[in-house]
Amino acid sequence: MNQHAGAEEGAKCRALWTDEDHAAAEAVLARVKEQAIETIRISFVDQHGILRGKTLMASGLKGVFDRGVSMTSTLLLKDTSHTTVFPVWKVDAGFGPDKFVGASDFLVLPDPKTFRVLPWSPHSGWMLSDIYFKDGQPIAFSSRRILQDAVGRLHKRGLDMLTGLEVEFHVFKLDDPHLQHDNADRPEDPPRTSLLAHGYQYLTEQRYDQLEQVMDLIRRNASGLDLPVRSMEAEFGPSQFEFTFHPGTAVTCADSLVLFRSMVKQVCRREGYHATFMCRPKLKNIMASGWHLHQSIIDRRSGENLFQPKPGEVLTKLGGQWVAGLLHHAGESCLLSTPTINGYKRYQPFALAPDRIQWGQDNRGAMIRVITHSDDPASRIENRVGDPAANPCLFIAAQILCGLDGIENDLVPPDAVETPYDSGAQMLPKSLLEALQLFRDSAFYRSVWGDQIVDYFSHIKQAEWNRYISSVSEWEHREYFSLF
Repeated sequence: MNQHAGAEEGAKCRALWTDEDHAAAEAVLARVKEQAIETIRISFVDQHGILRGKTLMASGLKGVFDRGVSMTSTLLLKDTSHTTVFPVWKVDAGFGPDKFVGASDFLVLPDPKTFRVLPWSPHSGWMLSDIYFKDGQPIAFSSRRILQDAVGRLHKRGLDMLTGLEVEFHVFKLDDPHLQHDNADRPEDPPRTSLLAHGYQYLTEQRYDQLEQVMDLIRRNASGLDLPVRSMEAEFGPSQFEFTFHPGTAVTCADSLVLFRSMVKQVCRREGYHATFMCRPKLKNIMASGWHLHQSIIDRRSGENLFQPKPGEVLTKLGGQWVAGLLHHAGESCLLSTPTINGYKRYQPFALAPDRIQWGQDNRGAMIRVITHSDDPASRIENRVGDPAANPCLFIAAQILCGLDGIENDLVPPDAVETPYDSGAQMLPKSLLEALQLFRDSAFYRSVWGDQIVDYFSHIKQAEWNRYISSVSEWEHREYFSLF
């Protein structure tokens, strides 16, 4: 980059910041110098909710704040196997002339308000970033921007959203990472693991004590990152964990979960463990994991919780509209709440997971669990549909948009269910393909996001599905190899 181009890009980057951002950047520079930080990880949330980025020398941080960091655009065009699935070597890769053609660069601009020092790598600073085209124009399908825009729609109505997270995952002993040359396929061969503890003793102290060493490892690193962890639990399944988070604003919670998942995988691997947020690993006697998203709507002016009912009520009028919106758009939203092929294998009856679109009062079998009381200022709803591997930005943004649609169209929820596994409610999608078709055909998402965003995510997930159906499964081999 020549000097003139660098100055021009620097001006564009600085113009994208608020006064608060500039002040935060100066504070970061001072902290990096004071603590003798050596390297800075510049990361962004990709389309799958995974952190990608570059690690730079701390001495170059001011230049990063001035000019951003260039990264290869194919990072935004990959499916879950890390394969580029858009035609970047054609004249138009599908995003208009000169957009991502030839695997060209895009611009990553750190958000200095997210700066942290990594407790497991104390010479390393870390920042989450926003992404732009090289000319400073926003990229429409940036996950974090999609969430920020959804929050902006709430703010225009004088509302805000508080979210609380419950996320389940597994941690196993890493017996063999399979690092032989033959294992380096795409994706790589999964590691061989063993249990840290047997399961099926939900919330017993014995199981927690068996897992405490890893619980403490994760908890201490989460605290070192100022993540708002509330509790740690030994979940029902073998080697299954659950961490819950104090409620916070939508963007803060999404950022926290992205960093939490990345931290858990990194610190566990360093200590000889394998952590996975895969919903249902193909291991004997393993239970599926879920992500339960608690949410309430707050009046920005008064701070009042608009989900807290009056005596004798279960749902306020606005709370009912919000629930109705979530239910009305649940099928077409599953691509965002459950974006993996594996996640649909969790939707089983009598397993504390939803299998159909309905709500219930404090009922853990329903998709929407309403937890409200007239004397409870923490009244809220809990959507139990989520896959732990979901992109937090997209899942939470979808909740906001669907709930707002319920408010704007004065939707009315159906009656609550008491027996969720034998009700006549509409079933959740049975597969990623069914969810993909609903999302791709969604007039709602095309109206709120536009065709480009819907087509972009649909294209990536279609590539994932195509790879899945073209491979021969263990089930097929077992079913037909001897029979025919």
